[in-house]
Amino acid sequence: MASKQVIIDTDCGIDDAQAIMMALAAPHIQIVGITCVFGNATVNHVCQNVLRVLSVCERKGIPVYRGAAGPLVGASNPVSNHFGTDGLGDVIEDKDPHWAEKIQREHAVNAMIRLVNENKKQVSLVALGPLTNLALAIRLDPCFPQKLKDLYIMGGNMEGKGNVTLCAEFNFALDPESAYIVLEEFHCPTFLASWEYSCRNALTWEFFEELINQDTPASNFMKLITSKCWAYSKNVMKSKRDVYFGPGFVSYDAYAMAACIDESVVTETIQCPVRVELQGSITRGMMALDRTNELKKSHSVFVLTKCDIAKFSKLLMKSVRRPEK
Repeated sequence: MASKQVIIDTDCGIDDAQAIMMALAAPHIQIVGITCVFGNATVNHVCQNVLRVLSVCERKGIPVYRGAAGPLVGASNPVSNHFGTDGLGDVIEDKDPHWAEKIQREHAVNAMIRLVNENKKQVSLVALGPLTNLALAIRLDPCFPQKLKDLYIMGGNMEGKGNVTLCAEFNFALDPESAYIVLEEFHCPTFLASWEYSCRNALTWEFFEELINQDTPASNFMKLITSKCWAYSKNVMKSKRDVYFGPGFVSYDAYAMAACIDESVVTETIQCPVRVELQGSITRGMMALDRTNELKKSHSVFVLTKCDIAKFSKLLMKSVRRPEK
């Protein structure tokens, strides 16, 4: 595969960590920067989590930038602590007291704009959390999207089924205004891995057990950070995901990352305009698919619908195994 430059924008929780590890394990992926945003935890916890993942994978040279600490409008109100208060399951004890010194001084949004300007039409942006940094980028540089090669988003929903509110998916629910701006104004090729796409392409819990028992640093790390929350999900808690789609192991952010790493992982898409609802008291943050283009929009996105499970599984497994010599 040809080399691909990537910026990862993340609210690094457990599934983000898995997605980042997947990118680190792909030899043709060059991560030019990782930008942090609030979401699964505070932005400071997110920064620490990214540094931890890079340390486990022995890739400390990748620059990490601190970004938005809250949504574009209003205060930050976390709607879930499924991954613990620190985003990685509240199981890490040996936290680095000097982590702040390892974060780049440049703000994540400024870094994002600079890196894309330095490599126009060459950078793929993978957004795994609330889209606040992306919305701020286009406000600072209205031409930012047209300089991207493409954009991959984990977020939103297709059928009005929400996982944290009645009708909205987590990332879009935390900052609906930013999700609206990005999907209205980013006219670069955009690929969206929705909540339903991830859930409908779930893996088995038997695969999950194999994944976390490879006896490698990366696998041991995943076993540690999933020891509380995913064990609870598997054995005790029946989430909205289980109610709507049945049981299974879903590493949500990894689906968007896999699409960026290998486009053949995605076997079916719906190409149509979309819009994020901002006004409804129940539907706020919900994404609507406009298959008949009643909105008369000029820009469509690719909403992913089907996945090659075998290829996706191989990418996940490769992310926790030792690199081949």
